[in-house]
Amino acid sequence: MRMFLLTLLFALSCATIVEARQITDMAGRTVTVPDTIHRVFTGSPPATYMLYALDPTLLVGVNYKFRDEELRFMRPEIARIPVVGGFFGQGKSINMEVLLQHKPDVVVIWSTLGQKYDEQFVEKLHKAGIPTVFVNLDRLENYPEAFLFLGNLLDRKERARKLADYSRDTFKSVSRAVAAIPEKERRRIYYAEGPDGLSTERESSWHAELIPLAGGHNVHKGVQQLESGGMEKVSMEQVLIYDPETIITHDRIFYDSLAKDRRWQGIRAVKNKQIYLIPRIPFNWFDRPPSFMRLLGLKWLTNQMYPKRYPLNIHAETKQFYKLFLGVEPSDNDVREILNR
Repeated sequence: MRMFLLTLLFALSCATIVEARQITDMAGRTVTVPDTIHRVFTGSPPATYMLYALDPTLLVGVNYKFRDEELRFMRPEIARIPVVGGFFGQGKSINMEVLLQHKPDVVVIWSTLGQKYDEQFVEKLHKAGIPTVFVNLDRLENYPEAFLFLGNLLDRKERARKLADYSRDTFKSVSRAVAAIPEKERRRIYYAEGPDGLSTERESSWHAELIPLAGGHNVHKGVQQLESGGMEKVSMEQVLIYDPETIITHDRIFYDSLAKDRRWQGIRAVKNKQIYLIPRIPFNWFDRPPSFMRLLGLKWLTNQMYPKRYPLNIHAETKQFYKLFLGVEPSDNDVREILNR
């Protein structure tokens, strides 16, 4: 009997070892995760969106309640997933009790732009026996690698490869077009945020990284180091000095106000009607929160500024993108609504 029990214990220990594996996450941490992962929680919207693109059926919770306009262009099962919160950004008040009740096999967390991890949550999850895995989403150029990493982690390799391939092809096509644009033709761009348009992002901010990727120059260089939240206030006088050739904004109130606000009428972008309203259905194509939608946003912005150098049927591209990444097929009317808002 004793020999039988020893043999049984040995077999069980071996089974436990087989059911787990060690990986190196995108922050360089060695993590032991289950061999097969069925249930995943993601700590912030950018990582949640990425898991949605890979396979939303893996998600045990979301960070915030999706709005109706978002749900229209998402797979229907996403509406049935409970709201748990998150570690930062939208839904940053995490409900640890609810999260633990849903028993995720692993928690995927964006490595928060290289800042120190939130050790409190990591430690709590560790004590509960839930491993945490960090992904690097600091820049859009990290997305192909992040898709492939998560595809390997979650055994969704083929799906991840398709998403990574689209990402790489986007960078190749845009960079090839941008490289051929002479310096004198590159647009000077002001990114207007807020209902008054007087908040913006500095040149080095990841919130505005699509501007240089699309071949533009951000007119706002910034004078001090801010937190990653951005939204730096500027004066109307400063914008007049910048006199940008192009203005981009995702704020409908500001966009609609430009026709009546005399202060903006002398700016070159307004006089020449070079003002672009960023699409944001279901998620922002440019920023806040950052997501894979910026891949389509990069194509859109490059085409808007340089239509001859980067010709693109944005209607057809939008349909293809939504089908691939979001799992939905918008109608022609849907696409017109998405683009024109």
